[in-house]
Amino acid sequence: MAAPPDAVYDVLVTPEDYPRWWPQVREVVRTGPDTGSCRFRSALPFDLRVGITETCRDPGTWTLHIALSGDLDGWLRFSASHRDPGTRVHWEQDTALTKRLLRPLARPLRAAFTANHALMMRGGQRGLRTWLGVHLDDG
Repeated sequence: MAAPPDAVYDVLVTPEDYPRWWPQVREVVRTGPDTGSCRFRSALPFDLRVGITETCRDPGTWTLHIALSGDLDGWLRFSASHRDPGTRVHWEQDTALTKRLLRPLARPLRAAFTANHALMMRGGQRGLRTWLGVHLDDG
């Protein structure tokens, strides 16, 4: 069974449900129609808290852009596309770590932070697949 892009997009534009399927997303609180806050933690023993602001939502192209502020500053974007037999999800992001206690560690622990991020993204990929009960091609 394969999920159509509309179904995948509907899940990804509902951030308050992320903690139900993405283990590293611990909390999402919607503060307005296009704004909220998020707390997440992967393998390393610290939480990151970010403000999220939806800057562009295009259901016609299954694309969403989000601005991030707080412990991370920057943006993320995802887009879904039809890929027989299912859906391809493409994530992009450009962020800077701004959490005061972690900034001095960013360079010496770069490899650990990169591995931590990769673990979080794999957790999201697996969780989304399980949540939808389908095959997704993530690229």
